[in-house]
Amino acid sequence: TYNQYHALCQKVPPQASFFPVKEAPMLLPGTFKNKVAFITGGGTGLGKGMASTLSALGAECVIASRKLDILKKTADEISHKTGNKVHAVQCNVRDPASVGAAVDSVVSQVGLPDVIINNAAGNFISPSEKLSANAWKTITDIVLNGTANVTLEIGKRLIKAGKGAAFLAITTIYAETGSGFVVPSASAKAGVEALCMSLAGEWGRYGLRFNVIQPGPIKTKGAFSRLDPAGVYEQVLLDRMPVGRLGTPGEIANLAAYLCSDYASWVSGAIIRMDGGEYVLMSGEFNHLRMVTKDQWSEFESMIRKTKNES
Repeated sequence: TYNQYHALCQKVPPQASFFPVKEAPMLLPGTFKNKVAFITGGGTGLGKGMASTLSALGAECVIASRKLDILKKTADEISHKTGNKVHAVQCNVRDPASVGAAVDSVVSQVGLPDVIINNAAGNFISPSEKLSANAWKTITDIVLNGTANVTLEIGKRLIKAGKGAAFLAITTIYAETGSGFVVPSASAKAGVEALCMSLAGEWGRYGLRFNVIQPGPIKTKGAFSRLDPAGVYEQVLLDRMPVGRLGTPGEIANLAAYLCSDYASWVSGAIIRMDGGEYVLMSGEFNHLRMVTKDQWSEFESMIRKTKNES
């Protein structure tokens, strides 16, 4: 929750109070009644948040990852909270055979999914000159190849069955710009976006929609343990967030639910940035001037006027 984030930070920008966190499902109860949602990386973090929201809105969720013990615990927790059945299916997205077996299990239990969320991810910080071939392969296999494995396996079955569905991928704001020190992730996430945009154009005729969410910084245990192991980067993130706070899994989940719902049936091929304004602040050439004080602005104005008079 935001209160927990607040307690961990030494200094929260004051404007954060203008942007309250709303994590309760925004769509109507029953929005996903009689719908099946398949979510990779669904045991923790963003995946857990999306599964929780979809389940609360009536979906029968199937969460998948390699760690079955964590999945079962999460499935029981969500099901107890929402009253709707949540299934746990072991799946290594890097392995096409494992993906095929997982989808077989899903189909036998609940049928082909109506919602497919590619959320499984891997990432860590490292100077690129220190990356091994295995490090590169590990991340790209999970993120890009894993997304392709799941999308193609389920997509082909949906097309054969004549069934429509909504696909959603979770990427990152630096998929668009690139970023040093997380090069495998940036490259793979960019590939995921290209995959989704390509299929949005090609497979719309089969009743399949594809969209992408680019989240900004969201504090989850799994992500921050590898991206901010020393715990010193959070304040840097806060200082460059126009809204003055980090995002939460529940906020991403609400957007995800909308994009996967029939309310968004005319939304396909969209890449939606949800980052509290971080991207635009970092990309604006003169945005560093927000640090200038009122007295300094008065001084600058005087200097500029003198320059104007001299020209």
